[in-house]
Amino acid sequence: MRLPALALSFMLMLSRTAAALVGGAADAEPALARHLVMIVGPHGLCTGTVIGRDLVLTAAHCVTSGSDYKLYENGADGRPQFSDIARIVRHPQFSMDNYKNARVTTDLALLKLARPLPARFVVAAIGAPAKPVSPGERFVVAGYGVAAPGDGRTSGRARSAELAVTGRPGSLQIRLVDPVGGGERAGLGSCEGDSGAPAFTRRDGAVMVIGVVSWATGAKLSAGCGGLTGLTPLASHRDWIARTARELGHALP
Repeated sequence: MRLPALALSFMLMLSRTAAALVGGAADAEPALARHLVMIVGPHGLCTGTVIGRDLVLTAAHCVTSGSDYKLYENGADGRPQFSDIARIVRHPQFSMDNYKNARVTTDLALLKLARPLPARFVVAAIGAPAKPVSPGERFVVAGYGVAAPGDGRTSGRARSAELAVTGRPGSLQIRLVDPVGGGERAGLGSCEGDSGAPAFTRRDGAVMVIGVVSWATGAKLSAGCGGLTGLTPLASHRDWIARTARELGHALP
């Protein structure tokens, strides 16, 4: 029903005609970009959200077991720096088999970093919509994914786009589309490198994370990007995030 088209699936042939989240989207405003980090590993790039000075929320499929991952950042001198990840905790209900076979799974993970992030990174609050999510409601997705599907050279720049809820949103999955194309033609949507990226909502002037990007499709459910963006919503998993964060030495804001 869906085709993973994100960092763990670089081998998938992607449509070069799709306008990905980063393809037709503006740079993320600083108030959003300061919450984002880049995660690099053997399969490419993912995005994460800072939820503690040394704690990051991302997608579980981004950090598979048996592989080495690093946090990437530009140093004060402009040179790239890689930070170690001390511990990875995946949600116990995540199933890689389900993910690979396009079945719903709890695609969440927490990363405990070996050292705190620099002060320019800001902790994001985890929230939930004030009411049940409904079709047409809009969220802002921000990530470091590619600007041209299939071209990794265009990744690494924080961009964001406002996407609309479609279908029947629930506690296990939320689907987003470009409000203009509606998923029927290529438009804004997550792509390679946006796995693990946050979906933000604003409440009383504050920005909160309500979901994590898990998968994407091209238009009309084709392979690629620019069609559907799939989220793992956080509302029903906040207890696990809070409990695991405490075990890793953090209290959520």
